[in-house]
Amino acid sequence: MAADTKIAFLGTGLMGAPMARRLLKAGFAVSVWNRAADKAEALVADGASHASSPTEAVHDADVVFTMLSDGNAVGDVLFDKGVASAMRKGAVLIDTSSISPPIARDHSAKLKEIGIAHIDAPVSGGVVGAEAGTLAIMAGGDPETVEGLSEIFTPLGRVTYVGPSGAGQICKLANQQIVAVTIGAVAEAMMLVEAGGADRAKFRDAIRGGFAESRILELHGERMVNRSFAPGGPSRLQLKDLDAVAAMAELYHLDLPLTEKVRGEFRDFVSDGGAETDHSGLLLHLEKINKRTPKDN
Repeated sequence: MAADTKIAFLGTGLMGAPMARRLLKAGFAVSVWNRAADKAEALVADGASHASSPTEAVHDADVVFTMLSDGNAVGDVLFDKGVASAMRKGAVLIDTSSISPPIARDHSAKLKEIGIAHIDAPVSGGVVGAEAGTLAIMAGGDPETVEGLSEIFTPLGRVTYVGPSGAGQICKLANQQIVAVTIGAVAEAMMLVEAGGADRAKFRDAIRGGFAESRILELHGERMVNRSFAPGGPSRLQLKDLDAVAAMAELYHLDLPLTEKVRGEFRDFVSDGGAETDHSGLLLHLEKINKRTPKDN
């Protein structure tokens, strides 16, 4: 893809906005659309063109990104709101949303029928990674198409081709399994060390660099120490992904006890008002069911 490639970005929320900014800083022409128009309008100062509708945004675009909440939202924009029919033949749709693998494969088949390539390319790294251009991008679809998009992926992070259509989404679900279970493990450890008289912050510092080191310990462990749970990744979306994992486990006849346990805890946390709290805020739920606060000893 050449630097004069025209890009449309549909969905400029927590993740989409910084991703679109990265593309703009790399010199691409980017047209943006979001259901809440103010989130797209905020990108005009960065050089984006704000479209009043998703079909307007994709007009003449060579590449269209979607970063939407779930598979239903992606399907609605593509097929109910007319984006697929408004895209030109030969264009590429890169869906960076986290959706069910069967839905991704269905979207790919429908788009192929009208001459549009589809790449499912969910990302990991959160808002921090989106802003820094260090996202892990898991791409499923045609390998030559993915390779041809390297200049577009580069400002966003590191892309890895993981297999045919839908493979990106199954890898993202596996990523979300690890994230959720690790958040639960770190949160439980935080409670354990404090109950035993140790300092949470010192505990985190002490085990950094050991076998328990992880990005979860680094970033979400810090959130737990500072009790800062403004959403980078809302718990409702973590639960959505875990529900999708459960559906895939049923499809493949897999028993995933650790995933199912943490899924239940997130379900209870979301039901108890934690939907918009960052997923590291699972600590709050675990403290509640243990009837503990950080000041308890």
